[in-house]
Amino acid sequence: MLFVGTAGAVPTAQRGTAATLIRRGGDRLLVDCGEGTQRQLLRSGAGLVDLDAVFLTHMHADHVLGLPGMLKTFALRGREQPLAIYGPSGLRELIRSSRIFFGRLPYSLDVVELAAGEAVGFDGYRIEPVATDHGAPSLGYALVEDIRPGRFDLDAAAAAGVPPGPMFGALQRGEPVTTPSGRTVDPAEVLGPARRGRKLVLTGDTRPCTALVEAAAAADLLVMEATFMREEADRAAETGHSTAAEAAGIAAAAHVSLLALTHLSQRSMPREIAAEAREVFADTVVPRDFDAIELPLPERGAPQLIRAADRRGQAESPAVQ
Repeated sequence: MLFVGTAGAVPTAQRGTAATLIRRGGDRLLVDCGEGTQRQLLRSGAGLVDLDAVFLTHMHADHVLGLPGMLKTFALRGREQPLAIYGPSGLRELIRSSRIFFGRLPYSLDVVELAAGEAVGFDGYRIEPVATDHGAPSLGYALVEDIRPGRFDLDAAAAAGVPPGPMFGALQRGEPVTTPSGRTVDPAEVLGPARRGRKLVLTGDTRPCTALVEAAAAADLLVMEATFMREEADRAAETGHSTAAEAAGIAAAAHVSLLALTHLSQRSMPREIAAEAREVFADTVVPRDFDAIELPLPERGAPQLIRAADRRGQAESPAVQ
């Protein structure tokens, strides 16, 4: 996951408005597209990738103003493959009214208004919309990977008379096989317990709510807004936002592995935001623009924040190219 824009409603010299790029396998998903997102992507080193889908959390300007320009740039580059754009109620009207800016496109737009619980399926995972509380139609999104088969026990397979080759693959897919000796071997005989996939949740702008706790339960990563701090709790409630402490309360209640705070106001210093949140939930980070979080498979370790300078250093290292 790459943090493309981490500012609140107003961009700063260091932070752009809301945008997050999720990279899973060959898929590239963008969550929100604030003003200047395509330039932010270019500055990040990721480049203006050919997105597979865009998910908008709500229709406020700081989350959508970059979309018309990006759609036009894709057209100018000769994109032909369709692009899916998902969001809450109001998305179709946003796209309709924006056509004056991006004009006719050489590719088709698949514009889908979602409601909470209407999951979008991808290869090996799904995106689940989550009801949020922002005063306008709004959604968060949970990326939930499919359950994975247990580890394949080579010794058990050999003892059962399964020869190496296609039968191994069939068993790993959950299919029984018949060995050359005529014995039927069930997958449970050679596979360990099923393993969960990864889960990450992005809230968009929202008040704390029960739906977020439920959606983020046992998530590897929760990305939540922290527009205000504790002393401005009344203002947060009035405007449909959360404080750093409130976001940390959601993380603690959901028992997530890591909390990342975004949508930061220039009124507060990141270290102050982090300190407030860590009083409630210790495993909190405050990413800067172009930082990334790597989510290994659960059995391979915990999520890790990679600062932009370190990420670029890795990319430039011949050992990892």
